[in-house]
Amino acid sequence: MTNQGEVPVKSFPPARIRNVALIGHGGAGKTTLAEALLYAAGAITRMGRVEDGTTTTDFEPEEHKRGLSLSLALAPFEWDGHKVNVIDTPGYADFGGDVAAALSVVDLAVVVVSAVDGVEVQAERYWKMAADLGLPRIVFVNKCDRERASFSRTLDQLRERFGSGIAPLELPVGEESEFRGIADLLSDTAILYEEPPSATGRGRPARSGPIPQDMEAQEHQVREALVEGIVVADDELMERYLEGDVPSPKELEDTLAHGVASASVFPVVCGSATLGIGVDRLATFLCEIGPSPVDRPPVRVRAGDKEMEVRPDPAGEPLAMVYRTLADPYVGKVSLLKVLSGTIRPDTVLTNPRTKVDERLHALFTLRGKDQEPVPDAPAGDLVAVAKLSDTATGDTLAPKGTPVVLAPPPRPEPVLSIAIRPRSKGDEDKLMTALHKLQDEDPSLVVRRDDETHQTVLSGNGETHLSVACERLHRKFGVDVEVEDLLVPYRETITTPAEAEGKYKKQTGGHGQFGVCHLRIEPLPRGEGFVIEDKIVGGAIPRQFIPAVEKGVAEAMASGGAHGFPVVDVKVVCDDGKYHSVDSSEMSFKMAGSLGFKEALAKAQPVVLEPISLLRVTIPAELQGDVLGDLNSRRGRVQGTEVEPDGQQTIVALVPTSEIVRYAIDLRSLTGGRGSFSVAHDHYDVLPPNLVSRLPKREP
Repeated sequence: MTNQGEVPVKSFPPARIRNVALIGHGGAGKTTLAEALLYAAGAITRMGRVEDGTTTTDFEPEEHKRGLSLSLALAPFEWDGHKVNVIDTPGYADFGGDVAAALSVVDLAVVVVSAVDGVEVQAERYWKMAADLGLPRIVFVNKCDRERASFSRTLDQLRERFGSGIAPLELPVGEESEFRGIADLLSDTAILYEEPPSATGRGRPARSGPIPQDMEAQEHQVREALVEGIVVADDELMERYLEGDVPSPKELEDTLAHGVASASVFPVVCGSATLGIGVDRLATFLCEIGPSPVDRPPVRVRAGDKEMEVRPDPAGEPLAMVYRTLADPYVGKVSLLKVLSGTIRPDTVLTNPRTKVDERLHALFTLRGKDQEPVPDAPAGDLVAVAKLSDTATGDTLAPKGTPVVLAPPPRPEPVLSIAIRPRSKGDEDKLMTALHKLQDEDPSLVVRRDDETHQTVLSGNGETHLSVACERLHRKFGVDVEVEDLLVPYRETITTPAEAEGKYKKQTGGHGQFGVCHLRIEPLPRGEGFVIEDKIVGGAIPRQFIPAVEKGVAEAMASGGAHGFPVVDVKVVCDDGKYHSVDSSEMSFKMAGSLGFKEALAKAQPVVLEPISLLRVTIPAELQGDVLGDLNSRRGRVQGTEVEPDGQQTIVALVPTSEIVRYAIDLRSLTGGRGSFSVAHDHYDVLPPNLVSRLPKREP
């Protein structure tokens, strides 16, 4: 990571800091907006393009390849005496974990919506995520210059989806290719942008003037509704307004700022990130009506068995939380911190309460995309980065020694799709697991486990693209190539009737031979009981020291599988007779006798295959219920009931064979246009229908 000559970022007090996340559907223009904000502020000298792979916040090769933001990226700049920490977030559904991480540390979410495509599914989902956190929101309607753009249509959708708190502060002057400026409803003026953009690296010059005649009537009507909506929140302003005294733009702005901070009013502004129209005004709004860290409620932390409130006081005890970890090939692990209290300086020593390890925070820096800028200190409310923390992961808290303060880590979406992977080169198993653990440090949404039943390494994530990107990063960052295999379903076998058999192992050689005989009776156990063996030998038919060998032989035979190669479960085995030889009998001979006897009895006990059944909870808009129910029926699902969620959505609860939903994340997204979500958990095992047994893959021993 190297500095490209951008303007260095200074230290600012908490009241002058704005932490902002750009959220919304993929393709709405969040990355271009972040680039335009940096350009307007003079933090970069030329605007990059997503299509060319030259933007500041999309710097990973995987992002260039796909033309998508795949992880959060920081883009700080200075504006009008403030430091604005913008976090550009992915819009693709697979990378919602990074959106959750960003929302956990910002004080304002800017929801970027395309004037062409309107309010799309991920904008709705991330709006709800921000609402659940009580986070203030502003809407930026982007792409007003594009063909088929309609601000009024988009505004209607915003009101329909998000309610009465939507408050337009601007109207576009011109539409589509004629879009050239903004009508400011607070000041009752028009701001027209000159052509072409400035060559100074500080955005587009603009000039103020009267509202164009052809939109005066519309502007006055919308402005009157806006003013009425603002003054309602202030009794004194309301009284003056009713008496005919129209508040000044400054008074309206101050009152609006309170509504924004309380997440009761959601201003709507508009522009074009590509053309730089309205971008400077958005930056000004972020500083003037956007909340600072001191305007937000205090953070609740746990100290031992007590809960405490922490306010962003630069003079307080230093406290920070790691919200993201990056694996940088040059400097190693980079931890991104939100300073909750106090002021952190280079070489500050804090303790990780989870690991009890002291961590020295060496050089502090901020990130602008991939580029580092050293900072002298980081006061409460600021976002900062530090390299090479030895034993600290995403979600950890760093506190003064002897102060076991813990902050709840940001919520992460549960994995919904799994694949099996193995190293392409034999002998790379250890290298693969080390790389996977480093990848998990960077992206806690990934889950890695070793399935002892199927003997596969299983990588789980939030979708097909998420897992594909993870495999590409394994190669690029850690030099490990992997192959993806079909995910094996852990079938099992059991018996349905009692049976008995005699296991005999006899082998004669030149000296001592091998001899062992055991008589076994087997019977089915209730589902989930596993394996039980009873010793009912009388009269010393089998010496006591050989009984454990019989049990071991039976257990190994069950694990090696029945007729289809799957482990055998839920069987009771009774050993009630046998024979031994005083010279030739041994533990080995009775282990083999137990194994042979069990396999013979199993073949007589009408064995069946058991398949895992999952409990599936699918949440969807009510109008999609019929489609989803029909799909679940086609998957042999048994619906247990439906529930109505507070937001009006429906949750379908069903028991579905696990084999039928291995790729359900992909199928549900296609079926619902991305509006469905689900959770799944193993519930029980049930008998696989006989007509499906022939389709099973034979398990390799």
